[in-house]
Amino acid sequence: MEILTAAPSAERSKLYKRALLLARITVLYNILEGLVSVFFGINDETLSLFGFGVDSFVEVISGIGIWHMVKRINSLQTNDSDPFEKTALKITGSAFYLLTAGLIFSAGINLYLGHHPETTFWGIVISLISIFSMWLLIHYKLLVGRELASDAIIADANCTKTCLVLSFVLLFASLGYELTGFGGLDAIGAVGIAIFAFREGKEAFEKADGKSCSCASCGCRD
Repeated sequence: MEILTAAPSAERSKLYKRALLLARITVLYNILEGLVSVFFGINDETLSLFGFGVDSFVEVISGIGIWHMVKRINSLQTNDSDPFEKTALKITGSAFYLLTAGLIFSAGINLYLGHHPETTFWGIVISLISIFSMWLLIHYKLLVGRELASDAIIADANCTKTCLVLSFVLLFASLGYELTGFGGLDAIGAVGIAIFAFREGKEAFEKADGKSCSCASCGCRD
């Protein structure tokens, strides 16, 4: 089992600045990804890409909570959630549940009508960029988290893995449609995103209730 050892005080200050920078990058990246994905999702009538973009916007709320958390831990040296973070988690959880319901309903309608996207080219491009970006963020968040011996930052890195998986789901749906022309793959991809959104929503509420969660295992305990 890996044992985490906290860095010296001067080094910790530098590492927390790096953690804050990573949190800011995560928020800004999700805003940009959300805007581009929603635009092309609507323009190309691609439900999976649209859902992926909305998910990115919900991740912005979560990312702001993480940003606040890192600042609080750095100044107060406590891992206990404060009211701001709990409120952010509840808003995040509610938004994920709404996204889940909307995607499943829309996917059902699209399957029933036999809807075909105009193209899923941009879904392929965006998913590949996201896979690379999420991999980098996970890598550096884990490095900083281990150096600081911070379970909270490591947990955030593990949560970013969910975004990585969602990117692969989008890639599967988008590339699959371009190769086969089977419109149902877009709806199936949207349902896949909805399933992960539901899990993220459930975990957000569990965290808000004070349970300890690990995004890697998707399990929570009191």
